[in-house]
Amino acid sequence: MPKLKTHKGTAKRVKLTSTGKLTRRRAFGNHMLSKKSKSRKRTINTSATITGSMKRNAKRALGV
Repeated sequence: MPKLKTHKGTAKRVKLTSTGKLTRRRAFGNHMLSKKSKSRKRTINTSATITGSMKRNAKRALGV
């Protein structure tokens, strides 16, 4: 069976950690920030982990 190709769009958006978890950026942090609270903006600024079936699909897209 041939090797899986890496899906480059996913590779640019998702990072694989050393423990095997997948991290991603959060949405809604680019514009119209004045109406969002400080705590909400801080939460948006942190990275999130991908879990569940999305994790399995993303790992396959990365060729892991």
